[in-house]
Amino acid sequence: MTLEQLFLLPFLVHFGLATVLYAWLTFERQVAVLKREVRPVDFVNAGADPERSKRVARNLSNQFELPMFALFAAAFLYASGDIGVIDVGAAWLFLVGRLIHTFVQTLTRNVPLRGMVFTLNFVAVVILMARVAQDVFPQFSIAL
Repeated sequence: MTLEQLFLLPFLVHFGLATVLYAWLTFERQVAVLKREVRPVDFVNAGADPERSKRVARNLSNQFELPMFALFAAAFLYASGDIGVIDVGAAWLFLVGRLIHTFVQTLTRNVPLRGMVFTLNFVAVVILMARVAQDVFPQFSIAL
């Protein structure tokens, strides 16, 4: 595998994670409707999900918050052709953090652990955005 492929693979897997979350959320909502916990019309308003699907819905929403910056950085770095080992490491740290965060948020109620796991994602995104800044403003660069 090339460095570029190793760099892009975590972002493709992240897309897969979002796809799985959409399917999981649909399943959970269908089960809730079949159990008569909610009616289909209840989903017109945000927050109508029962407990099981609410955590999945929130995690799916999380996939489009901080990760947006990681995806921007990935696209920028890929387009610039300036992908280094640090970028590959940050991309994989991002993915591992997303996967663990999804597990903790959807399958547990451990909010402190979720916050600690989120730190993995945050560090990865900071590294990626710092690399973008380094490319855009080389006069202010530090060695990354």
